[in-house]
Amino acid sequence: MKKGIIGKKIGMTQLFAKDGKLIPVTVIQATPCAVVQKKVIDRDGYSAFQIGFEEIEERKVTKPLSGHFKKAGVAATRYLREFRLEGADDLEVGQSISVDIFAPGERVDIVGVSKGKGFSGGVKRHHFKGGGASHGSMHHRAPGSIGASSFPSRVFKGQRLPGHMGQDRVTTLGLEIVAVKKEQNLLLVKGAVPGAKNGLVIIRDSIKK
Repeated sequence: MKKGIIGKKIGMTQLFAKDGKLIPVTVIQATPCAVVQKKVIDRDGYSAFQIGFEEIEERKVTKPLSGHFKKAGVAATRYLREFRLEGADDLEVGQSISVDIFAPGERVDIVGVSKGKGFSGGVKRHHFKGGGASHGSMHHRAPGSIGASSFPSRVFKGQRLPGHMGQDRVTTLGLEIVAVKKEQNLLLVKGAVPGAKNGLVIIRDSIKK
């Protein structure tokens, strides 16, 4: 990727386009993110930038992290993420990255952690049709036979069954940026973004051009 920033999902709203169309948008707050560390091929074996998001009091971080931030000359942050940015050699430790690196009309990929649903059945988790709804059915939402009997006497790997749903890292590709509000550090992105309100998201330029 060539550019990226860390943000927080605020929620959803809607905007009217110039032609009168209603556009559902997700509001993402991305306060200026400081470059905390620069990794180079000669020393680290690969090229990357470590970026911090959401400033916090220094007493809330561990001593090693406190020294890490002091070395970079930046305020302590709650989150640290690494970006492998191509062609960003002009970035230096201590610099800030703000929302104006993106422009309306650009396409971005957004990474977040999906909402956790807990333990869910097959109908909810895998969209199974379910059994008959009549009184004598006795098979409404149960998974039913899964095909394994005396041989091989085990559950096949990858079998779709009830289990833990959500709380996974999800990447939504090719979302369009509708507006950039630099004064408020806001990005307005068309459509839904993975995760709950106040969830951490990573915004980066789209791999699909």
